[in-house]
Amino acid sequence: MSALNPSFGEFVEERPALSRRAAAFARSVPFGIWIASLVVALFLIAAIFPQLLETTNPYNINLAARFSAPSAAHLLGTDQLGRDVFSRIVAGTGESLSIGFGATGIALALALALGLLAGLGGKVGDAIVSRLIDVLFAFPVLFLALMVVTVYGASVTTTMFAVGIGTSAGYARMIRGQLVAVRDAGYVEAARAIGHRKTKIVWQHILPNALRPLIALFTLGVGNAVIWASGISFLGLGVAPPSPEWGAQLAAGRDYTTAAWWLEVMPGLAIVLLAVSVTVIGRHIQARLEGTVRTTLL
Repeated sequence: MSALNPSFGEFVEERPALSRRAAAFARSVPFGIWIASLVVALFLIAAIFPQLLETTNPYNINLAARFSAPSAAHLLGTDQLGRDVFSRIVAGTGESLSIGFGATGIALALALALGLLAGLGGKVGDAIVSRLIDVLFAFPVLFLALMVVTVYGASVTTTMFAVGIGTSAGYARMIRGQLVAVRDAGYVEAARAIGHRKTKIVWQHILPNALRPLIALFTLGVGNAVIWASGISFLGLGVAPPSPEWGAQLAAGRDYTTAAWWLEVMPGLAIVLLAVSVTVIGRHIQARLEGTVRTTLL
């Protein structure tokens, strides 16, 4: 029993230490980050378990209640077919977030491939990929996305790939610049000087430091992707009705702006709220990572 007492005492002493560290971490996170995280969590719940938040079936048509203003019966009003706007926004969260996360993942995957070829492919690879990135930059994001949607048709998958391809050039340039900066850093030169193999230098020094910002880029990209996807749907080339995707709701309600302002305002607020919340979290992660990198290098 005496042999167990020290370990038990250490465990008892460790609990307050863990609590203090948790409390210190909570205090170090700004209040706005907690609010943004709560908003994103609510959107994730709506995307995964929409039935928990929906007040009615989002596809039910009730012509007797069409164009009802926001009230206790319909929190955000009804549309031109009498469908509950709040329930449709909740139901459309899954598609909108799928497009946002999927498009950002596709964009970063393409950007990572191009960035690695440019940053680690030597002068020839860098020149070729840099020119390709310049060509992609010559076309506006919306124009590239619209071309993809026009060729392959409107759907969630097509919109996802369209936005991913359209936004990949910007991420590729960021990754390429990060790789070049790390490749020429002093600690990489020191690793070469002491005889480390090239593969070891790439995997242990260059990639971990160069790709660290991808976490922040992903969170920042989700909000942008949702906005681009909503813009495509608003133009009538995105997800087709009767889908409750947020951009499709904006497109369906644009002819009734003066008669029922909530058809445009409410889905628009959902898009803005998600984009702002995700961007705030992404900026915070980016600042934390940059602070970590500076501390490590110093």
